[in-house]
Amino acid sequence: MSDVTIPGGRIRSFVERIENLDTELQELNEQKKEVFSEAKGEGFDVKILKEIIKLRKQDQDERDERESLLDLYMRAMETAPPEPAAKAA
Repeated sequence: MSDVTIPGGRIRSFVERIENLDTELQELNEQKKEVFSEAKGEGFDVKILKEIIKLRKQDQDERDERESLLDLYMRAMETAPPEPAAKAA
């Protein structure tokens, strides 16, 4: 074997910290599910709430660019002539 010493205590410390964070993440995700469930129970559309959260994470320029592209694509699609249906093989 080599003369390299592996600091087992330090490795254990990292592993335990990561495990603790994983546990906290699971708990937070469960709390998040509960909040969405509560909102749904009060009649709110969870998909819309998730979309709002997604939009709020974007800065205004990103949001404006996305909305402009979405509008541009929708208009292009609406004004395009219908394509002939593809023949079945």
